[in-house]
Amino acid sequence: MRFLITRCVFLFFTAVCVFPQSQTVQREQGLVTSDPLWRQAVGGAMLSLPHVQAQSAVAALEGGSIRAYSTAGNLLWIYSARGRISPYVTRSREGTCYLSRTNGIFIAVNRSGRELWRRRLDGPLCAGVVTGWDGRLFVPTDKKLFCYTASGNLLWTKIFEHSFLIAPKLDHSGGITFALENNEVHRVDPFGNTRIWTLSNRPAAVLSIEEQRLVILYTDGTMELLGMMEDWYISAQSEIDFSFLPRLPQNPLAAASRGNNIAAVFNDGRTIFVSVDERSIVWSADSHIAEYIRTGNRPEGDAEMLFDERGVYVLSRNGATGFSHEGRRLWFTYLPNAAAIPALGEDGVLYSGGRDWILYAYKIEDRILPQRRSVYGPAPEGSYGTGRPRPVYMENIPLNEYETRAKLDQIGAAVNSGRVGTNEPEWMSFLLTVSAGREPFQHRIRSLNLLGKIGSQETIPWLIEIFRREIEPSVRVAAASAIGAIGVDPEGEALQTFLFLIVQGIRDEQVLLALTTATGALCRFSGPPLSETGVRILTMLSASSYPPLVRRQANVEISSLR
Repeated sequence: MRFLITRCVFLFFTAVCVFPQSQTVQREQGLVTSDPLWRQAVGGAMLSLPHVQAQSAVAALEGGSIRAYSTAGNLLWIYSARGRISPYVTRSREGTCYLSRTNGIFIAVNRSGRELWRRRLDGPLCAGVVTGWDGRLFVPTDKKLFCYTASGNLLWTKIFEHSFLIAPKLDHSGGITFALENNEVHRVDPFGNTRIWTLSNRPAAVLSIEEQRLVILYTDGTMELLGMMEDWYISAQSEIDFSFLPRLPQNPLAAASRGNNIAAVFNDGRTIFVSVDERSIVWSADSHIAEYIRTGNRPEGDAEMLFDERGVYVLSRNGATGFSHEGRRLWFTYLPNAAAIPALGEDGVLYSGGRDWILYAYKIEDRILPQRRSVYGPAPEGSYGTGRPRPVYMENIPLNEYETRAKLDQIGAAVNSGRVGTNEPEWMSFLLTVSAGREPFQHRIRSLNLLGKIGSQETIPWLIEIFRREIEPSVRVAAASAIGAIGVDPEGEALQTFLFLIVQGIRDEQVLLALTTATGALCRFSGPPLSETGVRILTMLSASSYPPLVRRQANVEISSLR
């Protein structure tokens, strides 16, 4: 009897005290207790939710380091920033981590845990970095927004009078939306063009839906629908019947959108699903937060929502819940020892960092997220149109060599000072046209160098085509160098082309040398599995049948990958 009493007391207190994590999952009204797939000691307290991407999970720790684990729980690498870091680590589709130290040093770390580059900002990150469709980075600090290329070149900077209220998020057009403390909502496109709405109330969430519209969720429970036209502003208080949007029960704790539908969770744990097209609340259901409150506990205040093809997910420090799109609660789980909000992977595995300095992985559901995939993560939803000249700008192409040189000087000065900004679409069209045209070789080479610095991965196919078809060695060298400078080639197109042309018999020493350097740059940036092809190329070029300078450079590049 004494044993049974002691056991009951222990089981009760595990629900409210700090113990190694256990998991209770509700599936179809059946109660199932599940042990972790694996657990790993991380050696410190976790700063934020694990970031799951590229078949691995990354945890940021208070000691200034980040650790990467495979989906099987194996430690892949450890990176030390040698200083305190802000609690925001973002990963791009190829698995590159972007983070900052608290002194404002911005750092890129590749898929293998190797530091790629670092830049000095005016302060630490105040929110997570947002990665654009072509690999560009939207980097928020307290009152500034920077746009960098994936290889660390500054494209433009925005300065604000107020701090961020709602962190930047990628919208349906590939730009970002956010709100400032003065109740302004900003939509910034990839090139820095900005649309601003001044709101009459304090927003709790800014959500992007189809047709480039925004839905604003206010702290008082009202909603508003914003469009891109100057006179397009539909309010929940409008007297026009067709524009009516439902009032929410209270201030939302977190919200997410997909298509023209919105999901939100509230402090009491209620989760609702809103159809903007129907202008109605479709369903309402209780999440794990509500269940947690019913047990007499006080939930943590933070939460995140995930809304994808599988369903709607509520994630908080107390646990997680999964709903179908129709509102059926599929499962819920308690995580009484979580130090940060958990993360749900595309394979249905829930990653949670505990206060006991252990990272836990739970197989929470069997459904796998269906997505278009490449060598790495999900393919971009769209394109910025920077990979080919735009007809609208063709009439501005200079007609003589003097004008071409002056235009290249203008673009070069702006690129080197980080002031490309809204000129990017026009300048990219110009550079692409010159790089593949009949201009003097020096102009073509300069345009290729500038394309590498502007750094959009959408130009990779254009550069590959020049490298394949060009006869002049100096232009081929510039095309290969531009590919290496961009660094991002998640489809692996460039390395496959390099391998094919080497097998076909490239013999020019300078071209081979540029190809070798570009291959090393691509491998360092993306890491495996792309580097497997790159290492094969470098190994071939280190053979005795190639010129000594090429062999030497190939060995240098191989050494840099170890």
